[in-house]
Amino acid sequence: MAEQIKTIGVLTSGGDAPGMNAAIRAVVRTGLQKGVEVKGIKRGYAGLLAEEIIDLNRNSVSEIIDKGGTILGTARCMEFVTEEGQKKGAEVCRKFGIDGIVVIGGDGSYRGAQALSKQGINTIGIPGTIDLDIACTDYTIGFDTAINTAMEAIDKVRDTSSSHERCSIIEVMGRNAGYIALWCGVANGAEDILLPENYDYNEQTIINNIIQNRKRGKKHHIIINAEGIGHSTSMARRIEAATGIETRATILGYMQRGGSPTCKDRFYASIMGSYAADILCQGKTNRVVAYSHGEFVDYDIDEALAMKKGIPEYEYEVSKILSK
Repeated sequence: MAEQIKTIGVLTSGGDAPGMNAAIRAVVRTGLQKGVEVKGIKRGYAGLLAEEIIDLNRNSVSEIIDKGGTILGTARCMEFVTEEGQKKGAEVCRKFGIDGIVVIGGDGSYRGAQALSKQGINTIGIPGTIDLDIACTDYTIGFDTAINTAMEAIDKVRDTSSSHERCSIIEVMGRNAGYIALWCGVANGAEDILLPENYDYNEQTIINNIIQNRKRGKKHHIIINAEGIGHSTSMARRIEAATGIETRATILGYMQRGGSPTCKDRFYASIMGSYAADILCQGKTNRVVAYSHGEFVDYDIDEALAMKKGIPEYEYEVSKILSK
């Protein structure tokens, strides 16, 4: 089966995440070590359709492991959602002699890989998203860096919030998943943590909590608000009107996507990249690399996309106890 793979393509798709470059580097160097050629596909599926394909060698991926973002670039591509776009993508792969593709991205990127597999192109997915919202894996590339970036920013906001004796609502990323909010809420000692998976939209509970804490002598009140809930600015206005306490909203935004990846993100991304190249050269297709129960494994993409993931109940309960 290994002899069938002569050229590997690698692309990054969807939102960028710190550590993607480490994964690209690992795919390239592992592939070359196995005697296959490696091509980089720029701007994700959009670049594939536009034939933005380059040769990659060991020097191409030198000194990138510490860089945030992705050297290949990334983009959304609505055309690739269509069957016509998927067929065109497979034709481009065949035109450039690409036998298999490693796709680094989130669940939307996996659906693209799944489509290419159905068109006869061997595909392997690697979880690259800061949101930690892929059900089949305990780790996704970029999450560790993102939570550390957010944690440091929240610490700084708390300093000024305490100085001015105000309430601060800090909105973190995560789309419809609350993992970044949960981790930062616990790590930053927030008084309230709002998660899409658990929030009941009862602002009166938050207001009562703020008033009680102020009576107990608290000089600040930190609310970590997940992106999936949003509306932090209007929430701040309502809370200030109800409590009489100065309330400000801070939306951390895309700063959480950037920056030099942590050691954990570099290491895990490197192992996942090598693993993907290994199983691709073994002839596997339509698979997703994952880290589960302390081991690097792979799942069928169809199976992975069907899995569901929620906030662990015990972790959520602990977060509530520690915030009081």
